[in-house]
Amino acid sequence: MPSRRAFLAGMMASGLCPTSGWADLGAPCYLSAARNPDGQFALYGLSDVGELLFQLPLPDRGHAAAAHPFRAEAVGFARRPGRFAIVLDCRTGERLATLNAPAGRHFYGHGAFSADGKILLTTENDYEAGEGRISLWDAANGYTRLGSFPSGGVGPHDMRLMPNGETLVIANGGIETHPDSGRTKLNIPVMQPNLTYLDLQGRVLEVVELDRALHKNSIRHLSVRKDGLVAFAMQWQGSLSEHPPLLGLHRRGQKPVLAQSKPDQHAQTMGYAGSVAFSEDGTRVAFTSPRGGVLHVFDADTGAFLRDHTLEDVCGLAHGPGGFSATSGTGQIVHVTQDTVRTQATWEFQWDNHLIPVQNGYV
Repeated sequence: MPSRRAFLAGMMASGLCPTSGWADLGAPCYLSAARNPDGQFALYGLSDVGELLFQLPLPDRGHAAAAHPFRAEAVGFARRPGRFAIVLDCRTGERLATLNAPAGRHFYGHGAFSADGKILLTTENDYEAGEGRISLWDAANGYTRLGSFPSGGVGPHDMRLMPNGETLVIANGGIETHPDSGRTKLNIPVMQPNLTYLDLQGRVLEVVELDRALHKNSIRHLSVRKDGLVAFAMQWQGSLSEHPPLLGLHRRGQKPVLAQSKPDQHAQTMGYAGSVAFSEDGTRVAFTSPRGGVLHVFDADTGAFLRDHTLEDVCGLAHGPGGFSATSGTGQIVHVTQDTVRTQATWEFQWDNHLIPVQNGYV
């Protein structure tokens, strides 16, 4: 693994390190955090075929990232209960800003930019109050913190800006945690996950809850189609002898549609969906299960199960050419079509949980 200086020097020599936006960086398609062979952590830019376009160091384990809609800037977020987020210039490797969660809070590993790129929004835990918060940071003026508002629930994890550019959808996982207890889940018997829609001033527009029997199904990760259809992936906190659905589809003003595969295939997921994404054309939706080493694909309009694919420790997932792209903890980057999984590249480090499209990802 080259040093950052050598890597960037090579980028400059090959013309990949220019003076303006994302396209000048060799058109990176994705961002992903990883653990390097030496135990250090970094954020990577990837092409649509799994090539490494840049690497930028992180101080500790990352989770997900957010890409600025215009500037070649990315924000790498710490894994829960981490308190850092690093803003990086992806042309030069310069650290532009370090965001620290306010006292009494930590980040949940996800964030999103406003459509005009002026505001970064982050999901946070106010762990003394046991309340989820969304914080706003001034991306136009050094990422100074502007304030926050309630997320509409407990344990906000993933968050996406809807295609109208005016609405946020929040995956409130429902799980209360406290840094003094590490990653221990403190309220499983009474947890109440929900999907909350907010405007950018924090006003609640709609709250979607599952049936009471599914209150231990933590809503964690999201994908949004260009027509506003939201896919959400869940992680079951109950007994593994139970096999509730791990995928939901929701359209504003309607009841959610829950989808799952056949019993034997569904049992392989071990109650855990890692990432969720729509296919490139929007006709399919899939989720990964690193615990089960499987990727399940469904019809995006009906929720009907289509097929499964096997890939050890698969977790990162995004739309890709003709279908999906996925990453695994074994270092693989794969291309998934209707019937096949083809390895595009294998690297000597562990990809972390998510594969983030540089563009907004609407399909």
